[in-house]
Amino acid sequence: METEKGLLIVLSGPSGVGKGTVRKAIFSEPDIQFEYSISVTSRKMRPGEVDGVDYFFKTRDEFETMIKNDELLEYTEYVGNYYGTPVDYVKKTLNEGKDVFLEIEVEGAKQVRNKFPDGLFIFLIPPSLSELENRIKTRGTETDDLIRSRMTVAKNELKMMNLYDYVVENDKVEHAVEKIKAIVIAEHCRRNRVEKRFKKILGVD
Repeated sequence: METEKGLLIVLSGPSGVGKGTVRKAIFSEPDIQFEYSISVTSRKMRPGEVDGVDYFFKTRDEFETMIKNDELLEYTEYVGNYYGTPVDYVKKTLNEGKDVFLEIEVEGAKQVRNKFPDGLFIFLIPPSLSELENRIKTRGTETDDLIRSRMTVAKNELKMMNLYDYVVENDKVEHAVEKIKAIVIAEHCRRNRVEKRFKKILGVD
């Protein structure tokens, strides 16, 4: 039987909304079989992060070489650092029938939408702007100037909500995880994804 192509799941949202926390919680679930596509970044490693697990950490020169060689599905420069997605891994995994999960910045998601319009695009939002600012501050890794910069960018990113298929509020991580899992199940049952396969199985035109 022909293998059904995997689903490209894109989780995005403003900086500080908790994308990484939600992604880690999703992948700790026992029934999750997504393949996580680790992003490449030129930013410095934060305390507790691991190269090849949280990101592939590259120098700015190394990242720009990847851009020139067309090795990225998308990339963006955000607050002075590059972020991007390796293209070969994503295409290979989808063709094997496996779902690929991307956790990326808003500008990157916009590029992916143009190249993979059939992907599943989920926008994670904070309960409020004050809560978003508080989450950025509690990281303890940003200066006051950088916090203000991130908040300005975040407000602009929230206006791009219309580029997404679904919006999930990250009020509590466990609630966001359950909603995202339900969305993925629903997408796998979407008629235009399964109609051809089931008509073949059932012998109907």
